Amino acid sequence: MAGKSSGGSSGPNLKIAVIGAGAMGSGIAQVAAMAGNEVNVYDSYPNAVSRSRDSILDSLNKFAVKGKLSDQEVKATFGKIYFIDQLESIKDSDLVIEAIIEDVGEKKNIFEKIDSLVGDSTIIASNTSSFSITELAKTVRNSERFIGIHFFNPPVLMKLVEIIPALQTSDENIRKVTDLIESWGKITVQAKDTPGFIVNRIARPYYSEALRIAEEQLASPEQIDNAMKELGGFRMGPFELMDFIGNDINEVVTRSVWTAMHYEPRYKPSLLQENLVRAGWTGRKSGRGFYNYDSNNTVIKDEKSAASILNEKQICDRILTMLINEAADALYYGIATREDIDKAMTLGVNYPKGLLKWGDEIGVSTCVKNMDTLHDRYKEERYRCSIGLRMRAESQQSFYS
Repeated sequence: MAGKSSGGSSGPNLKIAVIGAGAMGSGIAQVAAMAGNEVNVYDSYPNAVSRSRDSILDSLNKFAVKGKLSDQEVKATFGKIYFIDQLESIKDSDLVIEAIIEDVGEKKNIFEKIDSLVGDSTIIASNTSSFSITELAKTVRNSERFIGIHFFNPPVLMKLVEIIPALQTSDENIRKVTDLIESWGKITVQAKDTPGFIVNRIARPYYSEALRIAEEQLASPEQIDNAMKELGGFRMGPFELMDFIGNDINEVVTRSVWTAMHYEPRYKPSLLQENLVRAGWTGRKSGRGFYNYDSNNTVIKDEKSAASILNEKQICDRILTMLINEAADALYYGIATREDIDKAMTLGVNYPKGLLKWGDEIGVSTCVKNMDTLHDRYKEERYRCSIGLRMRAESQQSFYS
């Protein structure tokens, strides 16, 4: 167990518990400690706890090397973190954040244990990226104190945090959690408790439509990536990004959103990606995904690129139209405000522009025309235009008018 030291960062000095000592849990714990809080980090696997201790210390030292923290601040921050092997040690926590594996049964089990240990006023939160916060809230007493706090990886560097109230969450606890996370230096957006929340819902076409184009052999992954980077201004193309995230992780999130949305065609998983996962070609971490990687993680072009049937503008327009349509749908159904939708996509997945503002630039009517063209061609519900997008076009109203 790490000792506690004084000094370092300023903050509200709360007692925070993080359950799960993986990359996300470790990052959240470091963020909380850097803001001046005392943090307990728990994992049922001792090796995970020791790896967490090493990774947090290594991360803090990197901040020192870059001149962002002094050696004294590193020691003080690290001294605020306790690495515990008994869950009972969290009983005096003000806030408990769960960050274990994405398994709903495991999460419900750990929340029942947490609930039996902490006081009635302790706020209990999940960092889940895909499960219903409302359903998880049922596992605890006083479910009005349960909430979703979704950080993005790596939590220490990514500014965005999605705040997802359950149906049961009280307004007071929404305010408390939002204020606290913002005091940690994060930028919050509030999302309705629906599959994928904001980012993981709206971002799905960036992957799925790129996969569809490749499956139809209208362009190669490399050509699609180039189009989105060169014309769209995205930092990474969809296939590069899927390899970076891990095709196994990306496919699981897609499948989770698809099933939770009652098999909505827009979120249907790709057989192309599923087969890569079956082969163990998960991306950079396995050495092969949509691309092959040498020991220096550079792309090896060992296969001839298919002749592109779609040009780069057609590729970019198609994927971007699908993204804007998804953002318009989320706005229409009240998933989040227009400002939070655009903020989430620029800060959460580094899109070059907010999608709704981008839609205004392109023209709402043009976006509707593009969607209708796709629907006329394929006759699939996947390509139906969002009613929210169509209504704006019919009334000649932009998203920010």
